[in-house]
Amino acid sequence: MTAQADAHLLVVDDDERIRGLLQKFLARQGFWVSSARDAAHARRLLEGLEFDLIVLDVMLPGEDGISLTASLREHLATPILLLTAKGETEDRIRGLEAGADDYLPKPFEPKELLLRINAILRRVPPPEVQTASVKVLRLGEVRYDIDRGEMWAGEQLVRLTATEAKLMKIFSGNVGEPLSRTQLVDELGRSEGQSMERAVDVQITRLRRKIEANPKQPRYLQTVRGAGYMLVAD
Repeated sequence: MTAQADAHLLVVDDDERIRGLLQKFLARQGFWVSSARDAAHARRLLEGLEFDLIVLDVMLPGEDGISLTASLREHLATPILLLTAKGETEDRIRGLEAGADDYLPKPFEPKELLLRINAILRRVPPPEVQTASVKVLRLGEVRYDIDRGEMWAGEQLVRLTATEAKLMKIFSGNVGEPLSRTQLVDELGRSEGQSMERAVDVQITRLRRKIEANPKQPRYLQTVRGAGYMLVAD
């Protein structure tokens, strides 16, 4: 992972003026910035370049930002920050369910965008040097390499979003111990509030789909009534 100010960002917005302003502002902060005018343009850039984070407007012509996010999450773990003019909680939850790492309602202050970007980049686990004593959690058919922060299903690497990777790091350090939603919000570096706790529920649901044979009856990432969530291993 590069230093935050050296990260390569992809800004996707159909408004040429906003796209240009964001590109100039972020470049002045020391980021490398590429831009795309729509989902198709973004896909072409993503085919040939690697990015540390995608700043994605929800209201795009044709394929919208939420649909693009869901599609990218099938094969890409790059963090995604959604920009949306809709402030209702349900719309934000839809974005998180699609795989976004965070969201920022329009209009917003450029400084807040910068803070959100840096917060997401800090949550992305840095690559770790492999050691001789690798610790692995067995979760049925899935295994999680604690030292490397990697999840595997057989020989297939399971792609985790930045938030999912952070959650696994938190849970793997507290195996068998219930963690409340408030604790998880705090560990993730999110602001407190009921909507943030609900956002954690969404992330847990998505993580279960990657761990559990039956996500509706979780065996490994359990709900502990009145206490929160708990990771158990074989």
